[in-house]
Amino acid sequence: MSNYLETTHEVYKEAALSPDIGLCCTTNPIWELPGLKIPKIMQEMNYGCGSTVHARDLTNNPKMLYVGVGGGMELLQFSYFNRQKGGVIGVDVVDEMLEASRKNFKEAELQNEWFKSDFVILKKGDALNLPVENNSIDVAAQNCLFNIFKSEELKKAIAEMYRVLKPHGRLVMSDPTCEQTMNDDLRNDERLRALCLSGSLPIDAYVKALTDEGFGTIEIRARKPYRVLDPKNYATKELIYIESIEVAAIKDPMPDDGPCIFTGKAAIYFGGNDYFDDHAGHILLKNQPLAICDKTAASLSSLKRDDIFISESTFHYDGGGCC
Repeated sequence: MSNYLETTHEVYKEAALSPDIGLCCTTNPIWELPGLKIPKIMQEMNYGCGSTVHARDLTNNPKMLYVGVGGGMELLQFSYFNRQKGGVIGVDVVDEMLEASRKNFKEAELQNEWFKSDFVILKKGDALNLPVENNSIDVAAQNCLFNIFKSEELKKAIAEMYRVLKPHGRLVMSDPTCEQTMNDDLRNDERLRALCLSGSLPIDAYVKALTDEGFGTIEIRARKPYRVLDPKNYATKELIYIESIEVAAIKDPMPDDGPCIFTGKAAIYFGGNDYFDDHAGHILLKNQPLAICDKTAASLSSLKRDDIFISESTFHYDGGGCC
């Protein structure tokens, strides 16, 4: 195991034995859903930087995988939408975190009449060698884990997620990102990497790692402020701004002209007809915004029409649209 992964193991072993509310991010949304009560201990061990729980991913009782279980909060939220024995698999390399989650699920049973601990299967394993069969998962998720990995490990982790997903299955993620250059002192600080800070990649590099593996559709669902690294407290001469993003990578076939990457762009036709048809599969109804991928945005822009407006990327995508 690499030194920085050993450091990560130790950080989260300590976090399992003694929950640290200030560790890492702890900013996951606490879902308010009918009949769902999340134990306080799960909230205190909520080591994530966003949410991977999206109702539109979770219809028809999907088989789900969550890697890096934390205190079990997102596993409980996933179970809310499944409610079947073994419907959710949680994988973690830290024995103490697995044991803490088991205890937390017993508490969740007491607070939620509908929940049974056997809805969740907890397995010892790591993201680089998932103990899960090929093509067996509908929705896989990780929160604030992949940003810890260096390039070779990140490539392996993404390949493993791709392997276990069914065709058209989706990998839902939340990770810190950073558009500024970080110096080597920050990048090589093993504890800062374990704390989801110094491993942050630019969004383009993050997305490229997913499409290089073969994910044909990428959705950037949210982009939010996260942390700053300042010269007074970190080894940097400038203030470094870190954001978190929520992304879904879908195991769709790779289109011949490259992946469909949704960054929250929209097209609005305001011409003299009821609609505009580009004869490439995209119909714009008059004065009705249509979500479009970056590839379609580039294609429509190339037409140089004066009756089509194309927005900048909002980095918020909610489904539907051109593809």
